[in-house]
Amino acid sequence: MGFFICGNKVLFKFQEFYVLIQMNSKIKPFSIIIMSLFYIIAGINHFINPVWYVRIVPPILPFKIVIVYITGILEIVLGSLLFFPNTRFIAGWGLVILLFAIYPANIYVALTNGEAMDTTPIIAWGRLPFQFALIALAYWHSKA
Repeated sequence: MGFFICGNKVLFKFQEFYVLIQMNSKIKPFSIIIMSLFYIIAGINHFINPVWYVRIVPPILPFKIVIVYITGILEIVLGSLLFFPNTRFIAGWGLVILLFAIYPANIYVALTNGEAMDTTPIIAWGRLPFQFALIALAYWHSKA
């Protein structure tokens, strides 16, 4: 899966299929609210259920609980900054960087066929391309 952004259009490619999405201004405010809440809730969940997140940190990385708490704080802060037009650029790019930084966790979950997350292989492998859709949204929101 891949994506290309040109102005207010996003072209998603998945295997031999292409989807062109025209991002209009009516969708963007709604998606910003949804994504802000998504990251804030996910960040809070890092503190409510840290053991779940520790399980998906790749084994090679040390200080797993610290990584979980730092990513939780970043999700809360960046999700909150996404609400405000003056900080949306920073929030969007911060989320792009964060999503790339946590991508190894998704790779690890996929390589375990979902066992690290107690899920199915389809969901575990499906998270890999989904992460790029989240990156595209974060980039799009940075343009607000």
